[in-house]
Amino acid sequence: MSMYGVNASIPKTLVRHLVRYAAEDFGGEIGKILLDVLDTPVSPELLPPKDGKIAQKTENLVGPYELHDFFLYYMLRFGFAPDKIYRMACHAFEGQYDHETILKWLKTFYRRFFTQQFKRSCLPDGPKVGSVTLSPRGDWRMPSDAAVTLWMKILSSLEF
Repeated sequence: MSMYGVNASIPKTLVRHLVRYAAEDFGGEIGKILLDVLDTPVSPELLPPKDGKIAQKTENLVGPYELHDFFLYYMLRFGFAPDKIYRMACHAFEGQYDHETILKWLKTFYRRFFTQQFKRSCLPDGPKVGSVTLSPRGDWRMPSDAAVTLWMKILSSLEF
């Protein structure tokens, strides 16, 4: 199993919905355990707790997963430019996030997407669950040394 990426193309927001569905479907003790898992903030860094509390919450560093999944979907599936994704996100998340917040996390998304490509280049094989995947054995092809400069230039020109 270590050479198979089970979650290769499943967005974090979809995983949460699937776990909630399973919790409701199973019910009982298994349901309680799954709901407890959902109530635990995602922190893949596995830092030791401080004073009994989770030391690092990943969403505090990278932004809301629902925004990242939105950005990723429209970037990969349709090839939309950063400014178009920004406008769409402003409309889709109106009343939930202000324009400044969306732009902040969109810049973070693009910076991380480009700087972390080397990690995707060495992923093990995985399934294609939806219409997009980042598996190097599937649809996604990107050099590990790709530069984010053009995308950041577009984002720097946006106003809110």
